[in-house]
Amino acid sequence: MKIVGLDVGSKTIGVAVSDAFGWTAQGLTTIHWNESDIHSADEELKEIIKTHEIGKAIVGLPKNMNGTIGERGEASERYANHIEEVHGIPTELWDERLTTVAAERVLLEADMSRKKRKKVIDKMAAVMILQGYLNQK
Repeated sequence: MKIVGLDVGSKTIGVAVSDAFGWTAQGLTTIHWNESDIHSADEELKEIIKTHEIGKAIVGLPKNMNGTIGERGEASERYANHIEEVHGIPTELWDERLTTVAAERVLLEADMSRKKRKKVIDKMAAVMILQGYLNQK
């Protein structure tokens, strides 16, 4: 069973997919969406789930540094519930504190330009969320 990892932001959703064995995460794409219309990414996500035979979704949960859940975390929880209802696959929330910072650091070390980093940062964060989950299992 393949697993999809999602880094849900207010304008984009970074997407990563595991290999069939659940060992590695690969960045797939970034979906542009309108957070105020929770259905705006449904078609693209549906196609990803079908094409890659996804059986589970890992949604990054951006907790505050003190462990509490703020507005962004609540938005991720809503989206995880939405995925279960609309796409019929189980979801699990994964603590994503500092994944975007870590992704930025990796891309900086790779000497990637600011313009290119902006295009791949969400996808890279999704890889880090999913790989963290896979490593724990």
